[in-house]
Amino acid sequence: MDVWIGTSNKGKLSELSLQLQKEVPQAVIFSLKDLPHYTPPPENGKSFLENARIKARSLRSMKPGNWIIAEDSGLEVEALGGLPGIHSARYAGAKATDSENVAKLLKMMQIKGAMTQAARFFCQMVAYTPAGEEILCEGELKGNIATAQKGSHGFGYDPVFIPQGESKTLAELGAGYKVQHSHRSEALRKLLPRMKA
Repeated sequence: MDVWIGTSNKGKLSELSLQLQKEVPQAVIFSLKDLPHYTPPPENGKSFLENARIKARSLRSMKPGNWIIAEDSGLEVEALGGLPGIHSARYAGAKATDSENVAKLLKMMQIKGAMTQAARFFCQMVAYTPAGEEILCEGELKGNIATAQKGSHGFGYDPVFIPQGESKTLAELGAGYKVQHSHRSEALRKLLPRMKA
C-alpha cells in the first residue's frame, strides 16, 4: 500500500511515519521529497481545512490511485485571539525559523500582558482513498505557553508548549510522547481504521 504524505517538513513526516509504520505495517510511505520536480501550491486558504485540502488535492492530481494524506496545523493562543493560527509557520515572516517564530510569540504574550497562558495545537487532516473518497479528521492538544524555551526535541513551538496535565514542554517530553498525544497523531488515529479496512 503506497501512502503519500503531503509535506516536506521533517518533523511532521517523522511523526506521521512512526505512527503509520506501527499501525499499518504494509504502508510504503512517500513524501514531497520523493517528487523533486513538484512545486507545492500556495497555501492561501483561510482555514486549516482549506490549506490541508489544497495540499491533498494537488498531491492527488500527481499520484492518483494511492492513499493521500495532507494536513495543516498550528498553534492557537487564547491571549492572542487565536494567533498565530494558520500563520504559525510564518508568524515572524515568510522565511522565519522556528526560533524566530517562538521569540515573536513570547514577545507578543509579554506585550499583551497575557493573563492566561492557555493555548492549543490544532490539526486538520484531509485524506483521499485510492478510489478518490475524501476523509476529514481533526485533532487537538490543549496546554499552556511556557514563559521561556525548554528542551531540545521536536520542532516549531514545542519548546514553549506544556501539554495539559504535564509540567514539561513538548520539546522536553520528546518524540515518543508526541506520537501518543499530539494533535497530528489524534487526527491520524481517526483515519487509521479506514486505512486498515
